[in-house]
Amino acid sequence: MFFRFPEDACWNEERQAVEFGIGIGEYEGVVRVPRQVFRRFIDGGVTPERCLEAYHLQRTRFELVAERKLRGRQLTDDGNVEINGRDLPSSTKSSNERDRRTLEIDDHRGQTPLSGADQARSRSRLLKGRPETA
Repeated sequence: MFFRFPEDACWNEERQAVEFGIGIGEYEGVVRVPRQVFRRFIDGGVTPERCLEAYHLQRTRFELVAERKLRGRQLTDDGNVEINGRDLPSSTKSSNERDRRTLEIDDHRGQTPLSGADQARSRSRLLKGRPETA
């Protein structure tokens, strides 16, 4: 089954949140993203217009979170979905993971890392099944 996200994002003044539709199968619901969630995307005043703009710029991210919450049946009391700040991965997480992977790649137990050409030669020797010769 496929999730549906109609082009219906709007500002709900009463709830102070951006709302957009979500559907899968017979389920039709609303995803709410409160104003305070947009503080991480907006410098300065967090106005309704700027929240909607940030929503459109980060739409895929919000839709993925909404899908995950719906699959996990993490619904509000009224059967809809609400995204809070904890639901969004921090933007620094990806850079921390990248830094960790770089450290793992660079950790050659005191050995000098191979150049790109040396890596290619080593890889081709392994694929051909020949032992390495100096």
